[in-house]
Order: sequence, then C-alpha cells, then structure tokens
Amino acid sequence: MDVKERINKLREKMLEKGMEAYIVPSSDPHMSEYVAPRWESRKWLSGFTGSAGTLVVTREKSGLWTDGRYYIQAEKQLEGTGIQLFKAGMPGVPDYIEWLRQELPENSCVGICGEVFSVSKVREMEKELSKKGISLTQEFDLVDEIWEGRPPVPQQPVFVHDVAFAGRTAAQKMHMVRQEMAKKGVDYYLVCSLDDVAWLYNIRGSDIAYNPVAIAYALVSLSQAWLFIDRSKVPGDVARLLEENGVIVDDYEKIYGHLAGLKEGDAILFDPAATNSRLYDAMAKGCKKVEDLSIVARLKAVKNEVEIENLKKVHVRDGVAMVKFLYWLEQNLGKEEITEITVAEKLEEFRRQQEGFMGPSFATIAAYKDHAAMMHYQATHETCYTLEKEGFLLIDSGGQYLGGTTDITRTIVLGPITDRQRRDFTLVLKGHINLARARFLYGTTGSNIDILARLPLWEQGIDYKCGTGHGVGYFLNVHEGPQRMSQIPNNVKLEKGMILTNEPGVYIEGQYGIRTENEMLVVEDGETEFGKFLRFEPVTYCPIDLNAIDPGLLNEEEKKWLNEYHSMVYELLSPLLDEKEREWLKVKTRPIE
Repeated sequence: MDVKERINKLREKMLEKGMEAYIVPSSDPHMSEYVAPRWESRKWLSGFTGSAGTLVVTREKSGLWTDGRYYIQAEKQLEGTGIQLFKAGMPGVPDYIEWLRQELPENSCVGICGEVFSVSKVREMEKELSKKGISLTQEFDLVDEIWEGRPPVPQQPVFVHDVAFAGRTAAQKMHMVRQEMAKKGVDYYLVCSLDDVAWLYNIRGSDIAYNPVAIAYALVSLSQAWLFIDRSKVPGDVARLLEENGVIVDDYEKIYGHLAGLKEGDAILFDPAATNSRLYDAMAKGCKKVEDLSIVARLKAVKNEVEIENLKKVHVRDGVAMVKFLYWLEQNLGKEEITEITVAEKLEEFRRQQEGFMGPSFATIAAYKDHAAMMHYQATHETCYTLEKEGFLLIDSGGQYLGGTTDITRTIVLGPITDRQRRDFTLVLKGHINLARARFLYGTTGSNIDILARLPLWEQGIDYKCGTGHGVGYFLNVHEGPQRMSQIPNNVKLEKGMILTNEPGVYIEGQYGIRTENEMLVVEDGETEFGKFLRFEPVTYCPIDLNAIDPGLLNEEEKKWLNEYHSMVYELLSPLLDEKEREWLKVKTRPIE
C-alpha cells in the first residue's frame, strides 16, 4: 500500500467507528521522542520520516504538523501524498486542534489511541474540542487494525549499567526518590519515561535504536519497588542485582492491574506529560492522584561526580575519533569518492576504535551543501551527494559510551566559500561563544539565556527555527530534559552538574546550513552579596574550523575564548594521536589574532 491507500484504509475504519477525524502522533506508550518500529505509526501512514510530527486525517482532508527542524524535509516527503503540511509555530498556522475545530461540524467525534497520548495532551484536546461540542474517543488503535505486518514489541535483553559508571546504586537512587516522595506526601510514584526507568534501576537496553533503554515501567512505594517488563528480557545477573536492590520484576502488562489495585486514599505521584492516558484511566478511582514533574527527570539531569569524571574521559575519546576522522577526510578528499554516507560510516569506524563505545547516539547527519539546510537531514543512496573541494559539510554526530553520551556538530570548509557563508559561519560562532562565556545568577533558566546565542544573528536579521540547546543523557537519550535552551518558556532552573548543548545555526534553504555544537557542563562560579553565580564549562573537545572564520568580525574577548578553547583541545587530545595527526591538530588549533 502507498500513503494514499493507507489513508483511505484508515478512513474506512473511521467510518465504521463513527469518527469524523483521527489523530496519529509520533510517540509510544512511554511518550518517547524516538520510538521502536512498532510505534512508528505516523511515519508508516504518512511517509514522513522525521522524529516529530502529528498526522490528522478527516473524512476529506489530511494534514501533518511538524516543527522548524523538519519543514524542508516534510515538504519533500509529503509531495504527491495529498497530505497538507502545516508548519507548526509559523505565524497564521493553526495548531491541529484549532484546525479540527474549523473543519468539523458540531457533535463530531475525534478518535485517538489513548495509549500513545499523554494525560496532559488528552485533557488539552478535550478542553479545546468541547468548545465546539466535539467529543474525543481514545479506545481504538485504528492503525493497528490496518497495519499488516506491524513490527512486534522489541525483545532485546537488558543489561546492568555498572555502579563504577553510574556512581550510585539503584538502592541509593531509590532512597533519594523516596525522600522526595515523603516531602510530597505520596505513597507511590509511577515512572513511565524509558530513560527514567533505566537510570533509576541502573539497567540499559537496546529496544530503541540509538537509545540504550528497554520498554518498561517502574513503580516505587515507600517500602517496595517494581519493574514491569517482559520477563524474558531480564537475564539472571540482572534479576539478581535488581533483587539485591529491592526491586520486584513483574510482567509488562501487569502495570494496569497494579494501578487498578491501589487502595482508597493511596496517593500516587505521576508526571501527566509522561504518563499515557490509558494508564491514568486504569488507576483505582479511590486513590489520590498527585501530579508533578518527574522526580527522576530532575535527579538524573544533575550528573554526580563519578558521572562527570567519566563523561569528560568519554568526550576526550570522542574528540580523538573526531580528529582522526577530520584528518582522514582532509587527506583523502579528491583522491577517492567520498559521499555523505561514506562520511557517516567512516566516522563511526573511528568511534568504534574507542574504549567503551556502544554505538552512535543518533543517526549521523552528514549534510553537504544545500542538504545542510535541512536540520535533521538523513542521507540515502538515492539522495546522497558526493563531496567536492568546495562549500560546507555539516556533520552532527555522537556516540553512546558506557561512561556517557556525546553530541557534537562541526561545519567543515571543503574548499572555496562565499563571503556570505564566511560571515554566517562567524556569526554562528559569535553566538556560540556568547553563550559559552555566560556567567549567570542561580535561578536562571535555559529560556532566560537562549537569546545570548541568537543576538549576533538577530543583529543581521537572521534566526534559526529551533531551540539553542538541550540536556544530554548519561549513556542514555541524547535529548534529555527537563532543562533546555529555547525561546519556549521553561521554568527549570539550571543547576550545577547539568549538561546542555550549545548549538546555534544558520539554515539557508537550497544553499547551505551551518551549526557549531558543543556540550557544556554547568559549574559554580562564586558567590557575591547578590547571590550564587554559575557558568558553563565546555566538555566537547574538537577544533572549530578556523578556515571558515572572518577574524575581523570577532572581538578580543571572542578571540580569547576561541584560543583558550583550542589550547585545551590540543592539550587533551594530542597525547592520544599519532605524529601526523598531532601536527595536523596543532595547525587546526593555532591561535588567531
């Protein structure tokens, strides 16, 4: 079946169930950003492969909403499908609930599968749709009814993340969680996010590509703890460790019965943005439901001393892999055919040589020329370019290591570039440095300082349609909350020990894209009569291409920061390189004046 046939099949099922519209999100029962193939329903139905997007199908029309990272990609992939693209966040573009209110008559019925929508999202939709008398039904997974050969739930075994890397045992982490539970006066705490479950119990899996997590739920009481998972995925050593830490292993689907069995008056804490609506409906009617941001999300965002020590070592190894790759690229460009796919494969090859490497942290974005204007471009054999000695190559990549997760972007000059490209590269660098140099008062949020990275671009009338930075997991998801840096308001204070990326960019459709990304660690920076101050310490170690910079656009403070950064990169990486690579790195990290 092609996309049009799949949409028509869905419409037949909608008619059978008396629905005027059906909504298909990008999530799974755990509200994951990246999902296992089983839950790629929106991708299967629409043909759009981006990680974020919502498909809405009415009896006559269909639309897909996605964010600024994917506008260009979605336009190309939706061509000829009959699905209209809605650029979420752009002026005058309605969100999909507004659109449904405009399109549907009163007393219509909209369908969803409650298992893949969060409690908070369902409430928001019900509230908005009811303004026009439109009802929401969430009991039918219509995609499942038409998806022949739908992939099964992943069955990969879980493994232990050793305390030598984790820094704390599962029992110690549960003690921290129970202290927070006691403060909130709750008896139970439901953990739904896969990375929260993995962090809490010091386990990892491979159920989702690039994300070392397992499909599971956790439930913690003041005296007991449960892991709800397919038991066949739990080897003996993992089962023993969980038992030693006081964790009871039970079947994945039994979470519903457990929630239904809560006693009257029991208080259960859950995050409404991370808990699916079907789970909420399963909770015993007499129990007290307490809603708050995930306790584990806040705890795991602040890396402990062991994690910080390990992740710095990992970033050195990752930097070595990057330098070896960049040296190889410079030596071989023009001597052999190198494509965007070759770039991704070769970079992974160099990472695999590093101790503790477990795999990429996401699919490498190797984007040449105009492909780089698509923020999350993925090369295929049909679309990939062969590199030439001109223009920009953007490489956004990362690794999963036992001691941490890396995420780095470098934009490389392969040959002649225009004055405008050089200016834009330097403006992006100015924004990057502006944020990296920031000193800020405790209590500051990511959305308070997002503007620092944008200011040099705004001064030239340029912007990028995405956030500036995100949290990063620790041998977990490369995108981690609750902290983030974007213009979207966020009330999560930046804390000592948090990791954030710093990745401003310029994207000119049909021409080029530029991004410079480091991970940064939040560290203390003294106290005055006005309060405690914090700053950022870069933990990504890799040269920024000096050949792309217009030094005349950098002020003395910016040059000083860049020279000090490059001096640190050389000092950390050079002992781990061979003589030729070391000489190459010396040139690439030379001071600029």
